[in-house]
Order: sequence, then structure tokens, then C-alpha cells
Amino acid sequence: MIEDPFQRRTAILQETLKQQNIATAFITDEDSVYYYSGFYDYLHTDFGRPSIFIVPCEGECRLVTASIELEMAQRMVSWAHIEAWQDGLDDEWRGPLREALGAMGDKSIGIESDLMPPIVRRFMDSHLTTAELTDIAPLIAEMRMIKSEHELRLARHAGQVADAMMEAGRNAIGDGVPEYEVALATSAAGTRKAAELLQAHYDDARMSPNTHFLQIMASGHEITMPHHRATSRRMKRGEPVFLCFCGMTNFHRFKLGFDRTFWIGEVNEPRQAEIYQVAVDSQAAALASIRPGVTAEAVHTAYADVIQNAGYEYPFRCGRATGFSFLEKPQLVFGDSTVLQPGMVLAVDGSVGEPGYFRAQVGDSIIVTEGGYEPITSHPKALSEVTIG
Repeated sequence: MIEDPFQRRTAILQETLKQQNIATAFITDEDSVYYYSGFYDYLHTDFGRPSIFIVPCEGECRLVTASIELEMAQRMVSWAHIEAWQDGLDDEWRGPLREALGAMGDKSIGIESDLMPPIVRRFMDSHLTTAELTDIAPLIAEMRMIKSEHELRLARHAGQVADAMMEAGRNAIGDGVPEYEVALATSAAGTRKAAELLQAHYDDARMSPNTHFLQIMASGHEITMPHHRATSRRMKRGEPVFLCFCGMTNFHRFKLGFDRTFWIGEVNEPRQAEIYQVAVDSQAAALASIRPGVTAEAVHTAYADVIQNAGYEYPFRCGRATGFSFLEKPQLVFGDSTVLQPGMVLAVDGSVGEPGYFRAQVGDSIIVTEGGYEPITSHPKALSEVTIG
């Protein structure tokens, strides 16, 4: 059995390509390149230097990347052939790609259609004649849906990082405190917890523990904005405060969702407490419905029914699957008939609001199990427990 998780996933992909008569997959999405090859860090800052992981249905895989990243690529992906290209020479990445495409003839080629950089897609289209392009994004999404034990361990550790950030954020909130101080506190706490876990459980010394995403939070009258970032605004007693870690919870490249709404000292507006309870109840209904065999849209329906029965408008999606991407399959939304299975990791939200007045949201990440679900983020939700001080 192949021990390296990346090499093992690639071997499964190769077998799947063979079964579907796809000669070679050209993988360019940052998260997919990491999922199969283990190559990371450089991809999201390529600055016009694309990387391509070429996976034949049989034989050796090739990672095409900029020569500036050669040493890092060789250390991360020792089992695949690395082809490095130099800026301005020999047509850069186009040379290796042209060579690979030239050997395809009329064979079927797999690509992630909507995830391929336009510059690479245009080049491929201009150099293909009889080869057939097949969108393998659905195939890859299916493969990534059920997490391995290795990935589930990452998910549980990511939950510990998220819990540390939420606790630090809660402790930093206060009357007269600027929002950015909360962001600084959460980032520091998440980094320290990630460093602790990396040192205790993982051998990859190059994996950074640092959080690297702008804090999503809002306070006072701006709480109706779901993806507002921390500012220099000073919070006040009686105001609500929303904290979201959906971008910041990214431990060892594994992502989760996690949200809470707080108040400073007291709840000035009793109507806000009523709305908040609907959000909590809607998440509870969604969580109660989660078990193998249930469809993703059924979870959304359970959540939406609570919200609409309380007199509010039909809500946005209840949640989504996560993993090495912030959004994976399935989504907890109407129209997604994917059947839940053990090993899925889901971010499950409860959220409701009145435009221009107030919005409440609570969200947690869970693992679908044989008997229901396992929570991997945890923080109190009762109104008395989220009223700080």
C-alpha cells in the first residue's frame, strides 16, 4: 500500500482515468494540485507563472512549474518528475505543455474546465486538433467528498485552531475596543495553537502555522454585512458583534467554517435576542437532520423551515462541504440532491436577519458519522453565554 497520501490519491485518480478512457489529466487548480501532488505555497501567488500537474492514466506524473520554485517542488514532490521553466526562455511553461499536448493525438484529455487559468486554456485550445477535452472537475469533486482518516485528523486539529481563535476573539471584545484588536488577538491565538499542533503531530517543518486571512467581523449597525472586515471602529456596550472564521480556519491547508454572534455587556434591543434565537434554532434543526442517507437539500430544508415559520424570508444556503478548498461538494442548498455519507466534513450555519437592522449567525463544522455527526468546532450559543461581561 502506498503510504504517501498524495501519491495514493494520484494512483486512485490514474485508475479512474483509465476506467473512463481519459489518457491524461492536466490539473491547474491550486487546491487540486495540492490534493494530488502535495505542492503548495507558491500556487496562489503565481504572478503569471502557472503550475500544471500532468497525470497520465499510466506512468510517471509531471509537475511543470517555474524554475524559481524548483528546489521547493523537488522537496515536496519527490515521487514525480519536475519540469522547471525559466522566465523569458524557450516559451516558458508553454514549451513543456506543447510537448505534452503533442503526444495526445486524438486521445481524451481531462481538465477542470471552470478552474483552469484562462491563459492556459487559450493555449490548450489553440494547440489541440483532434484530441477531446473532458471536464473532470465533477470526478475530482466526487473523489474529494469523502475524507480519509488523514484528512479527518486534520479537520479535528483545524477545529482546535478555530476554537482557540473564537475564545481569543471573545476575550478581546469589549466596550471601547477597536475591531482590529479583536482581529490581532484571533490571529495570534490561531497561530500559536496551530504551531503547537504542528510540532506535536506533524513532521512537515515547512508548513506555516500563521493565519493569513483578513478577519471577518462586524459590530453595531454594520452587523447586517455578512463578510465585513475588521476596521478601526470602536465597539460599544450593548452592541452585537459578529465573528466569522470561515477563511481563517485553514490548518495544514484544511479549511472549516465557524461563526458566532456576541453582545457587549447587555442586549440593548430585545428584538435582537428574538432574532438570534431563530438563528440558533435553525442551525439546531439542520444539525438534527444530519445522518447518512439524508440529502444535502433536506438539511437546508430543515433549516429554512424554521426561519420561514418564524416569519422571515427564504434564506441563503445552510452550509457547504469543506476540505482542502473553502467550498467543496456538496452544498447544503435547495437543488443539491447529494446523499450524505460518513466521512464528509460540513460547515452548518443558522442565520436570519432583518435588513438594515440586525443579523444573527451561528455556524459550526461537523463530520458526518455512521450514527449522525461529530462536532469539530465548539463554543457556547445560549444568549446568556454569548453576552460578554
